[in-house]
Amino acid sequence: MSGSPQSGNDLDALVCLVGRGDVDAFAALYDRTRTRVFGLIVRLLRDPGYSEDTTQEVYLQVWRSAAQFDPAAGSALAWLLTLAHRRAVDRVRSEEAATRRDLRYGAASGEPAADVVVESAIQHDEARRVADCLQSLTDLQRECIELAYYRGLTYVEVSQRLAANLPTVKSRMRDALRGLRTCLGVS
Repeated sequence: MSGSPQSGNDLDALVCLVGRGDVDAFAALYDRTRTRVFGLIVRLLRDPGYSEDTTQEVYLQVWRSAAQFDPAAGSALAWLLTLAHRRAVDRVRSEEAATRRDLRYGAASGEPAADVVVESAIQHDEARRVADCLQSLTDLQRECIELAYYRGLTYVEVSQRLAANLPTVKSRMRDALRGLRTCLGVS
């Protein structure tokens, strides 16, 4: 199947074939989507090594759960990017838990944690910048971002929660993410 990653019907068909165990369809799906999936993950994790591992985990999850994909619920690309986003958020939470655990056990053993103050200051500064940039969004855009990224809801769940059409929610999310990228100076 030829086409760009944006050709939704082709991707939908590929995911359905992957759900039936088609290895060639999986290879084609990977070739067409790996750049977008890795790009999303690396933007969230900011670590190429963890991003590569997480991308691999996403595609393993795709292979295992493609049979559950429902084209009526949304596009294959949206499904795939949602899996990637959730996996990356899980990785961040896991790393934060490990850091807290290390700090707790490090403090109990009397060993000072290396660079904790610097890392904490950087995280605090980044969190403040994101919070400031969130304030530059419209109330509706901010609410969409908070529901999707801070509460982990899917776009469908966000649209249900806000009683808004799914395309409207997707537009708000796209505009909000574009605004955040601009505000944060991320290309």
